[in-house]
Amino acid sequence: MKYRNIYVAASSQHVGKTTSTLGLVSAFIKKGLTLGYCKPVGQKFLDLNNLRVDKDTLLFADLIHFDIKPELHSPVILGKGATAHFLDNPGKFKLKKKIIKAAEKLERKNDIVIYEGTGHPGVGSVADLSNAEVAKTLNAGVIMIVPGGIGNTIDTLNMSLALFREKNVPIIGVIVNKVLDSKREKVSKYVGIKLKQWDLPLLGLLPYDKSLAFPVMGTVASAIDGEVAYNEDQLDNRVEDIIAGSLIELKELKSFQGLLLVVSTKSVSNAIKKIASLTRLMNKTNSPLAGVVATGEGIIDANCETYLNKHKIPLIRTQLDTYGSVLKISRIEVKINRSTPWKVKRAIELIEENVNLDLILEQCEIL
Repeated sequence: MKYRNIYVAASSQHVGKTTSTLGLVSAFIKKGLTLGYCKPVGQKFLDLNNLRVDKDTLLFADLIHFDIKPELHSPVILGKGATAHFLDNPGKFKLKKKIIKAAEKLERKNDIVIYEGTGHPGVGSVADLSNAEVAKTLNAGVIMIVPGGIGNTIDTLNMSLALFREKNVPIIGVIVNKVLDSKREKVSKYVGIKLKQWDLPLLGLLPYDKSLAFPVMGTVASAIDGEVAYNEDQLDNRVEDIIAGSLIELKELKSFQGLLLVVSTKSVSNAIKKIASLTRLMNKTNSPLAGVVATGEGIIDANCETYLNKHKIPLIRTQLDTYGSVLKISRIEVKINRSTPWKVKRAIELIEENVNLDLILEQCEIL
């Protein structure tokens, strides 16, 4: 069976659906294809000039350079309260018609359209818009994204594909994401064996890339319900590691970039003095800090303020203690977005380097 449309689905949230979709879109554009993008069913939205659009749509508008039209690129938003509204009066909503109308317009103008799924395969079922139902409506072949591993990956994949099998939706193949280098050979061999039994292609294995897990200071501020006290314009600084407390050692500064200092407000001054001293010892002139989280009560002294402003370091105040702050920061679920351009670039590289793009296009009447 041939199908022009691609539906990118995943076994759950935070597996790499948006990352993979970005890479696929960019790679196909580089092959000279005119390409459309749509997030048929969204959950988290932004108000853009009084228009509601799924937040992922902004990323692809930047990449493909299209003017966002919610009815085309984000036709259905199942936001807060949508479940009750739909179940109270399902006949009132013509959600599937909105998706079909968007698809018809996009397909007329493009060689291929990539549709990005939402959450796990069952998301949207309350409105009869599960990922499988939407893919079937769009006559799309599915690329399934699953996390790296062997046993758990195979089990999760089998469960995730069940809904698509039930709807007789064709599967183009599988991309395994976040595969550790030490396990790459085994994952390729054994997941490959199982996929061959299921007559499904293994399209590629994406290596685990630590940089894609780096949050930015704006995300840190949200996670700890913090208030930005200095250099609010630097919240896109990326955080690569955390230093907790004021007893800072030279080895903690070895990477000398992207460090987040989390310390009680009363100890901020001593911590920054120690960092400045170690910086001089290393013959460096810049600061290793991406930001500072100051916990609890206290005053930021003038010397700290001078250091922060000189190096353009954002400082965030929070009522949490240091341990609580580190715990919340470590649990941040990092999403790719417009504030993380390095992630967009890396996502594109990972797909181009590790996925059999020609095999995908052969299934889509393109090659």
